[in-house]
Amino acid sequence: MHTTAGKVVIVGAGQVGSTFAFALQMQGIAREIVLIDADRDRAEGHALDLGHGNFFTPRVSIAAGDYRDCRNADLVVITAGASQKPGQSRLELVGQNVEICRSIVASVMAHTRDAILLMVTNPVDVLTYAALHFSGLPRHRVIGSGTVLDSARFRYLLSEHCRVDPQNVHAYVLGEHGDSEVVAWSLATLAGVRLDEYCSLCERDCAELDREALADQVRDSAYHVIEAKGSTNFAVALALAKIANAILRNGNSVLTVSRLLVGEYGIENVCLSMPTVVDRQGAARPVTPRLRERELAALRASAETIREAQRSVGLPERLGVLV
Repeated sequence: MHTTAGKVVIVGAGQVGSTFAFALQMQGIAREIVLIDADRDRAEGHALDLGHGNFFTPRVSIAAGDYRDCRNADLVVITAGASQKPGQSRLELVGQNVEICRSIVASVMAHTRDAILLMVTNPVDVLTYAALHFSGLPRHRVIGSGTVLDSARFRYLLSEHCRVDPQNVHAYVLGEHGDSEVVAWSLATLAGVRLDEYCSLCERDCAELDREALADQVRDSAYHVIEAKGSTNFAVALALAKIANAILRNGNSVLTVSRLLVGEYGIENVCLSMPTVVDRQGAARPVTPRLRERELAALRASAETIREAQRSVGLPERLGVLV
């Protein structure tokens, strides 16, 4: 069994933040969890409810707190902000949530410059860039949840079509966590076999995979969930737990987190999702697989979409040297 490691502070105890705390508790990832929320009663209620479950889970200290609790945190996860409403794109949240991000990051930085910041609030790519700007931390220590969940959705849908375990599928969604995201078909493999070759080797007689329809399903998944129940929380909480596990347990996991690009694929001064080795240092090493020309063009277009959103709220064109 893995040993628990590290203190996690979650800023925002709404649907995503509280469900993430539950996922951390269930998996025994952290030794201490602190919930911070503008609604102190809500944070205390969640902490008490989760604490009552300690009998059934790996033991963890869970409490409501304030920004002073960031002082010795290993990981600060920011989920607070205006939520996406039915029919609303993530980028439509940008103005309000950049200002919330500014305030939260200043409060965190007043008490620690040692923690890794994980941005979850949407639009996550713009807010990851904003958090880098507001914090001045090294670029590898400020990351966004990015397309970790989108990539999981892609793998799930491929696994359903091909009737294989999702853990035997490797596939990535790149770029914006949003409408311009890029489903990288050229990188998809099943059991080590490229998707382009897999169908000819498979003995199942099934309908041809409609790639465009599947990509639309991946891209629109959150819209469908929000329309049906008002918010997404379970799958994103599990995605966050995966990222937290890679950081706190030095997992060296390859995850499509949002990070600052500094020239990869000719893209710089924008945060977007690419396969990245995530460990105790945060975004430790980039992975830059060869992409097809069509995918590369789509990735650059996605970067420009994010860049335009950054400009719209007055974020700087470049952040300088963030080693």
